Amino acid sequence: MMITRSELLDVVYRFYPRGVHNTDRIYVPPNEPVYKDTEEYRRLVEAANRGRSEYPSWNAMIDRLGDRYGLQNESLHLFSGGPDPAYSARIWLIDETALSFHVSLLGPYYGIHLPGIPEEEPVAREVAQEIEATYPGYRPIPPEIGNEVVPDVAMSVVLMGEATIYMCLFSEVWTWVDPV
Repeated sequence: MMITRSELLDVVYRFYPRGVHNTDRIYVPPNEPVYKDTEEYRRLVEAANRGRSEYPSWNAMIDRLGDRYGLQNESLHLFSGGPDPAYSARIWLIDETALSFHVSLLGPYYGIHLPGIPEEEPVAREVAQEIEATYPGYRPIPPEIGNEVVPDVAMSVVLMGEATIYMCLFSEVWTWVDPV
């Protein structure tokens, strides 16, 4: 089944309050204390709590990948209690170039952020196979949809109108590994 923009926006809006263009609601910036009182934020916290409790599956998967590649787990911050929407890690390819990958806690989705070098392809295939074996039913979000800006959503790291579907479902960690 093909992932659609509409499907992903429905997921995003379930976990992030919509902003000023939604006439039945007043915009609440993420840095305001009342943001944490929204139903969407409560759902995001519940998803992160689920991610903490299911962390052993993620850890076993990245251990398997770490046996083959230089890997950096970027999900340890989940244990600081933050409302992170995904597990994240990166694999170092050559020099200081890395491929990052993310498994969403908000829905059955994953993403592999490719740096745009020839060495990425076999590694990306292995990562996808590991994710799909560990998380049956999870599907990759195509770049043409994942890079779309989400209307009316703000995140703590970006201003309203700049958050992409990838950022909402995988956190700002998605932006830490940009293509060369």
